[in-house]
Amino acid sequence: MNQSPSASYPPLHLGVRAHDFGVLPLEELLARVKHYGFTHVQLAVRKSFPDSVPKAAGLSPGTAQYFGNAFRRAGIHITVLGCYVNIIAPDPVQRAEALDSFAAHLRLARDFGASLVGTETGSVGAGYTKDNFTVEAYQAVVRAVRTMVDEAERFGATVGIEAGQNHPLHSAPLARKLLEAIPSNNLQIILDCANLMSPDNSARQAEVVAEALNLLGNRIAVVHLKDYKLDNGKIVIVPPGQGELDFRPILRYMKYERPHIHGILESTPESHMADSIAYLKQLYEEV
Repeated sequence: MNQSPSASYPPLHLGVRAHDFGVLPLEELLARVKHYGFTHVQLAVRKSFPDSVPKAAGLSPGTAQYFGNAFRRAGIHITVLGCYVNIIAPDPVQRAEALDSFAAHLRLARDFGASLVGTETGSVGAGYTKDNFTVEAYQAVVRAVRTMVDEAERFGATVGIEAGQNHPLHSAPLARKLLEAIPSNNLQIILDCANLMSPDNSARQAEVVAEALNLLGNRIAVVHLKDYKLDNGKIVIVPPGQGELDFRPILRYMKYERPHIHGILESTPESHMADSIAYLKQLYEEV
Protein backbone atom coordinates (compact mmCIF):
# COMPACT_ATOMS: atom_id res chain seq x y z
CA MET A 1 0.00 0.00 0.00
CA ASN A 2 1.27 3.48 -0.86
CA GLN A 3 -0.05 6.93 -0.19
CA SER A 4 0.34 10.05 -2.28
CA PRO A 5 3.21 12.37 -1.28
CA SER A 6 0.71 14.90 0.06
CA ALA A 7 -1.09 12.42 2.29
CA SER A 8 -0.38 12.53 6.01
CA TYR A 9 0.90 9.48 7.83
CA PRO A 10 2.27 8.70 11.29
CA PRO A 11 5.95 9.50 11.83
CA LEU A 12 8.56 6.78 12.25
CA HIS A 13 9.11 6.48 15.99
CA LEU A 14 12.76 5.51 16.32
CA GLY A 15 14.48 4.55 19.53
CA VAL A 16 17.76 2.91 20.44
CA ARG A 17 19.22 0.44 22.90
CA ALA A 18 20.78 2.67 25.53
CA HIS A 19 23.77 0.36 26.04
CA ASP A 20 24.76 0.70 22.37
CA PHE A 21 26.28 4.01 23.51
CA GLY A 22 28.40 2.12 26.02
CA VAL A 23 28.63 2.85 29.74
CA LEU A 24 28.21 6.62 30.19
CA PRO A 25 27.21 8.98 32.99
CA LEU A 26 23.43 9.39 33.02
CA GLU A 27 23.32 12.99 31.81
CA GLU A 28 25.74 12.24 28.97
CA LEU A 29 23.69 9.26 27.86
CA LEU A 30 20.51 11.34 27.84
CA ALA A 31 22.25 14.02 25.79
CA ARG A 32 23.49 11.47 23.24
CA VAL A 33 20.03 9.94 22.88
CA LYS A 34 18.46 13.36 22.32
CA HIS A 35 21.24 14.41 19.92
CA TYR A 36 20.21 11.70 17.47
CA GLY A 37 16.52 12.53 17.81
CA PHE A 38 15.53 9.25 19.45
CA THR A 39 12.21 9.49 21.26
CA HIS A 40 12.58 6.34 23.34
CA VAL A 41 15.03 3.67 24.45
CA GLN A 42 15.38 0.09 25.42
CA LEU A 43 17.07 0.28 28.80
CA ALA A 44 19.00 -2.67 30.22
CA VAL A 45 19.87 -0.83 33.41
CA ARG A 46 22.56 -3.29 34.52
CA LYS A 47 24.36 -2.88 31.17
CA SER A 48 24.12 0.92 31.01
CA PHE A 49 24.67 1.62 34.71
CA PRO A 50 26.46 -1.39 36.24
CA ASP A 51 27.58 0.59 39.31
CA SER A 52 23.97 1.36 40.18
CA VAL A 53 22.85 -2.25 39.89
CA PRO A 54 25.86 -4.46 40.70
CA LYS A 55 23.59 -7.49 40.89
CA ALA A 56 19.95 -8.18 40.04
CA ALA A 57 19.04 -8.42 43.71
CA GLY A 58 20.22 -4.83 44.12
CA LEU A 59 17.45 -3.42 41.94
CA SER A 60 15.14 -1.37 44.16
CA PRO A 61 12.14 0.96 43.76
CA GLY A 62 14.54 3.82 44.45
CA THR A 63 16.77 2.75 41.56
CA ALA A 64 13.77 2.50 39.25
CA GLN A 65 12.39 5.89 40.25
CA TYR A 66 15.80 7.58 39.94
CA PHE A 67 16.32 6.46 36.35
CA GLY A 68 12.64 6.66 35.43
CA ASN A 69 12.40 10.28 36.60
CA ALA A 70 15.61 11.23 34.76
CA PHE A 71 14.38 9.82 31.45
CA ARG A 72 10.96 11.43 31.92
CA ARG A 73 12.53 14.85 32.58
CA ALA A 74 14.55 14.46 29.39
CA GLY A 75 11.39 13.63 27.40
CA ILE A 76 12.64 10.13 26.59
CA HIS A 77 10.32 7.16 27.07
CA ILE A 78 11.59 3.78 28.23
CA THR A 79 9.74 1.54 25.77
CA VAL A 80 11.43 -1.70 26.79
CA LEU A 81 13.02 -2.51 30.11
CA GLY A 82 15.64 -5.03 29.05
CA CYS A 83 16.22 -8.04 31.26
CA TYR A 84 17.93 -10.49 28.93
CA VAL A 85 18.45 -13.54 31.11
CA ASN A 86 18.51 -17.28 30.46
CA ILE A 87 15.01 -18.26 31.57
CA ILE A 88 15.66 -21.93 30.72
CA ALA A 89 19.19 -22.27 32.10
CA PRO A 90 20.07 -25.93 32.71
CA ASP A 91 21.28 -25.20 36.24
CA PRO A 92 18.19 -24.85 38.48
CA VAL A 93 19.83 -22.24 40.71
CA GLN A 94 20.79 -20.06 37.73
CA ARG A 95 17.32 -20.53 36.23
CA ALA A 96 15.66 -19.47 39.48
CA GLU A 97 17.93 -16.41 39.68
CA ALA A 98 17.05 -15.47 36.10
CA LEU A 99 13.32 -15.73 36.73
CA ASP A 100 13.65 -13.80 40.00
CA SER A 101 15.53 -11.02 38.18
CA PHE A 102 12.86 -10.85 35.50
CA ALA A 103 10.12 -10.77 38.14
CA ALA A 104 11.88 -7.85 39.89
CA HIS A 105 11.95 -5.92 36.60
CA LEU A 106 8.23 -6.60 36.12
CA ARG A 107 7.41 -5.36 39.62
CA LEU A 108 9.41 -2.15 39.11
CA ALA A 109 8.47 -1.50 35.47
CA ARG A 110 6.00 1.25 36.37
CA ASP A 111 8.59 3.05 38.48
CA PHE A 112 10.86 3.07 35.43
CA GLY A 113 7.96 4.42 33.34
CA ALA A 114 7.96 1.27 31.23
CA SER A 115 5.23 -1.28 30.70
CA LEU A 116 7.13 -3.99 28.80
CA VAL A 117 10.03 -6.08 30.08
CA GLY A 118 11.88 -7.92 27.33
CA THR A 119 14.05 -11.00 27.00
CA GLU A 120 15.01 -13.81 24.66
CA THR A 121 14.43 -17.38 25.80
CA GLY A 122 18.05 -18.35 26.31
CA SER A 123 19.43 -21.87 25.96
CA VAL A 124 19.03 -25.23 27.68
CA GLY A 125 22.82 -25.59 27.38
CA ALA A 126 25.89 -23.43 27.76
CA GLY A 127 25.45 -21.40 24.59
CA TYR A 128 24.56 -23.09 21.31
CA THR A 129 23.24 -26.64 21.49
CA LYS A 130 21.05 -28.76 19.22
CA ASP A 131 19.04 -29.57 22.33
CA ASN A 132 17.40 -26.15 21.91
CA PHE A 133 15.48 -27.54 18.94
CA THR A 134 13.72 -30.27 20.90
CA VAL A 135 10.14 -30.47 22.14
CA GLU A 136 11.52 -30.56 25.69
CA ALA A 137 13.29 -27.23 25.22
CA TYR A 138 10.14 -25.59 23.87
CA GLN A 139 8.13 -26.95 26.80
CA ALA A 140 10.71 -25.49 29.19
CA VAL A 141 10.14 -22.11 27.53
CA VAL A 142 6.38 -22.43 28.00
CA ARG A 143 6.77 -23.24 31.70
CA ALA A 144 9.12 -20.31 32.29
CA VAL A 145 7.10 -17.79 30.30
CA ARG A 146 3.86 -18.86 31.99
CA THR A 147 5.46 -18.07 35.37
CA MET A 148 6.64 -14.70 34.03
CA VAL A 149 3.23 -13.82 32.61
CA ASP A 150 1.50 -14.71 35.89
CA GLU A 151 3.78 -12.19 37.61
CA ALA A 152 3.19 -9.60 34.86
CA GLU A 153 -0.58 -9.88 35.29
CA ARG A 154 -0.26 -9.21 39.01
CA PHE A 155 1.68 -5.99 38.44
CA GLY A 156 0.01 -4.67 35.29
CA ALA A 157 3.15 -5.19 33.22
CA THR A 158 3.85 -6.98 29.94
CA VAL A 159 6.33 -9.70 29.05
CA GLY A 160 8.03 -9.14 25.70
CA ILE A 161 9.56 -12.29 24.20
CA GLU A 162 12.03 -12.12 21.33
CA ALA A 163 12.51 -15.07 19.01
CA GLY A 164 15.95 -15.79 17.63
CA GLN A 165 17.99 -18.36 15.78
CA ASN A 166 19.63 -21.06 17.89
CA HIS A 167 17.07 -20.54 20.66
CA PRO A 168 14.12 -22.85 21.35
CA LEU A 169 11.92 -20.03 20.04
CA HIS A 170 13.69 -19.71 16.71
CA SER A 171 10.88 -19.02 14.27
CA ALA A 172 7.66 -17.05 13.89
CA PRO A 173 5.49 -20.22 13.93
CA LEU A 174 6.99 -21.21 17.28
CA ALA A 175 6.42 -17.70 18.64
CA ARG A 176 2.79 -17.97 17.49
CA LYS A 177 2.53 -21.36 19.17
CA LEU A 178 3.76 -19.81 22.42
CA LEU A 179 1.13 -17.06 22.21
CA GLU A 180 -1.55 -19.71 21.78
CA ALA A 181 -0.19 -21.81 24.65
CA ILE A 182 -0.31 -18.79 27.00
CA PRO A 183 -3.42 -16.83 25.94
CA SER A 184 -2.72 -13.63 27.86
CA ASN A 185 -2.47 -10.11 26.51
CA ASN A 186 0.30 -9.60 29.06
CA LEU A 187 2.48 -11.62 26.69
CA GLN A 188 3.66 -9.81 23.56
CA ILE A 189 6.35 -10.24 20.93
CA ILE A 190 9.47 -8.19 20.26
CA LEU A 191 10.01 -8.74 16.55
CA ASP A 192 13.55 -8.79 15.20
CA CYS A 193 13.52 -10.06 11.62
CA ALA A 194 17.31 -10.24 11.44
CA ASN A 195 17.19 -12.69 14.37
CA LEU A 196 14.95 -14.99 12.33
CA MET A 197 17.44 -15.33 9.48
CA SER A 198 19.82 -18.25 9.08
CA PRO A 199 22.17 -19.49 6.37
CA ASP A 200 19.45 -22.00 5.47
CA ASN A 201 16.56 -19.55 5.04
CA SER A 202 18.35 -16.37 3.93
CA ALA A 203 17.43 -17.03 0.29
CA ARG A 204 13.76 -17.04 1.39
CA GLN A 205 14.06 -13.80 3.34
CA ALA A 206 10.87 -12.24 1.93
CA GLU A 207 8.88 -15.34 2.85
CA VAL A 208 10.30 -15.46 6.39
CA VAL A 209 9.53 -11.78 7.04
CA ALA A 210 6.02 -12.01 5.55
CA GLU A 211 5.29 -15.09 7.66
CA ALA A 212 6.39 -13.31 10.84
CA LEU A 213 4.30 -10.22 10.17
CA ASN A 214 1.28 -12.34 9.26
CA LEU A 215 1.46 -14.82 12.14
CA LEU A 216 2.35 -12.36 14.88
CA GLY A 217 0.38 -9.35 13.64
CA ASN A 218 -0.99 -7.17 16.40
CA ARG A 219 0.80 -9.18 19.10
CA ILE A 220 4.03 -7.44 18.07
CA ALA A 221 4.66 -4.77 20.70
CA VAL A 222 8.02 -3.44 19.49
CA VAL A 223 10.17 -3.87 16.38
CA HIS A 224 13.94 -4.22 16.63
CA LEU A 225 15.75 -2.79 13.63
CA LYS A 226 19.10 -4.27 12.72
CA ASP A 227 20.59 -5.73 9.56
CA TYR A 228 22.51 -8.85 8.62
CA LYS A 229 24.65 -10.25 5.86
CA LEU A 230 25.67 -13.76 4.91
CA ASP A 231 29.45 -14.06 5.17
CA ASN A 232 31.18 -17.36 4.44
CA GLY A 233 28.01 -19.24 5.26
CA LYS A 234 27.44 -17.44 8.57
CA ILE A 235 24.99 -14.71 9.61
CA VAL A 236 26.81 -11.52 10.60
CA ILE A 237 24.85 -8.70 12.25
CA VAL A 238 25.48 -5.22 10.83
CA PRO A 239 23.85 -1.76 11.14
CA PRO A 240 20.69 -1.06 9.10
CA GLY A 241 21.57 -0.28 5.50
CA GLN A 242 24.85 -2.23 5.62
CA GLY A 243 23.44 -5.67 4.91
CA GLU A 244 20.90 -7.75 3.03
CA LEU A 245 17.67 -7.26 4.97
CA ASP A 246 14.87 -5.62 3.00
CA PHE A 247 13.32 -3.28 5.55
CA ARG A 248 10.50 -2.14 3.26
CA PRO A 249 7.88 -4.73 4.31
CA ILE A 250 8.76 -4.15 7.97
CA LEU A 251 8.48 -0.38 7.65
CA ARG A 252 5.29 -0.73 5.61
CA TYR A 253 3.81 -2.80 8.44
CA MET A 254 4.88 -0.16 10.97
CA LYS A 255 3.52 2.71 8.89
CA TYR A 256 0.15 1.40 7.77
CA GLU A 257 -0.81 -1.60 9.90
CA ARG A 258 0.57 -0.54 13.30
CA PRO A 259 0.85 3.27 13.19
CA HIS A 260 3.05 4.72 15.95
CA ILE A 261 4.56 1.36 16.93
CA HIS A 262 8.02 1.85 18.36
CA GLY A 263 11.08 0.75 16.39
CA ILE A 264 14.37 0.31 18.22
CA LEU A 265 17.73 0.58 16.49
CA GLU A 266 19.92 -2.28 17.64
CA SER A 267 23.52 -3.43 17.28
CA THR A 268 24.45 -0.12 15.67
CA PRO A 269 27.66 1.58 16.85
CA GLU A 270 27.37 5.32 17.33
CA SER A 271 29.65 5.85 14.32
CA HIS A 272 26.93 4.31 12.12
CA MET A 273 23.84 5.72 13.83
CA ALA A 274 23.35 8.83 11.71
CA ASP A 275 23.59 6.86 8.46
CA SER A 276 21.26 4.11 9.70
CA ILE A 277 18.68 6.65 10.91
CA ALA A 278 18.75 8.46 7.56
CA TYR A 279 18.49 5.15 5.69
CA LEU A 280 15.45 3.97 7.66
CA LYS A 281 13.70 7.34 7.48
CA GLN A 282 14.19 7.53 3.73
CA LEU A 283 12.76 4.04 3.22
CA TYR A 284 9.86 4.89 5.53
CA GLU A 285 9.06 7.92 3.37
CA GLU A 286 9.13 5.78 0.22
CA VAL A 287 6.97 2.83 1.25
